Amino acid sequence: MPIYEYQCKDCNSRFDLLRPMRASDEDVKCKDCGGSNVTKLLSMFASSGGSSYGGGYTGGGGCSPSSGFS
Repeated sequence: MPIYEYQCKDCNSRFDLLRPMRASDEDVKCKDCGGSNVTKLLSMFASSGGSSYGGGYTGGGGCSPSSGFS
């Protein structure tokens, strides 16, 4: 079951909910103020250690083989 991250637009509170994928688009109430003006956030994660997909998080990102900004 995935963990979804939300932010309340009324009180600016951020909170997580463990919900089944089939319930990910159902209405959510803020845990602090009870408001329903809540937005689902895009959460990022990083893994450490190796995996069957060629390793963990490298911190680089993007398509360029060079690191840093240009």
